[in-house]
Amino acid sequence: MEKINTCYGKIDPNLLSRLSIVKLLVFDVDGTITDGGIYYDNESIELKKFNVKDGFGIVALFMEGIHTAVITGRQAPLVQRRMKDLKVEYVMQGQSDKKEALTELCKSLNIGFDEVVAIGDDLNDMPMFRVAGVVVCPNDAHPFIKSKSDYITTLKGGCGAVRELCDLILMSKGIMNFDGGYADERY
Repeated sequence: MEKINTCYGKIDPNLLSRLSIVKLLVFDVDGTITDGGIYYDNESIELKKFNVKDGFGIVALFMEGIHTAVITGRQAPLVQRRMKDLKVEYVMQGQSDKKEALTELCKSLNIGFDEVVAIGDDLNDMPMFRVAGVVVCPNDAHPFIKSKSDYITTLKGGCGAVRELCDLILMSKGIMNFDGGYADERY
């Protein structure tokens, strides 16, 4: 089957078909929605850089009724704050077993794993990758993670990779055109 031309390049129609049934986007934080940098000051304050483009995509999914969740192994108050700004419904920090966390979330939402897309960048994301219906990673993910992903974004973690995935989900559902504009011309 011929690939579909999008603003992110040519996309396999099978991937878009699988994304069209997604009801939950779950993502890692460090290296996925951030560039992976963690900044410390001398007073034990931790800082991370979030990309507003990723944020726009996450809020767009929320506005369309698609659930979003963070599952991360670390804990940081600033993650809770940023996810609240982005209307992320489920923030699961300090998760040593991401598969278990995702399984419990799917049970509580009454959705199947095939309705889940997961994006992450490193080995600790593999447990949730093993059950998610669609697996995505940023362009700069660990090589093993890239080898296990259904799609590798054209963009790096913290630099629009999550937005790219959000846009592809919206394209698959006919909410966004393949050129990146909204079908209803709201913008």
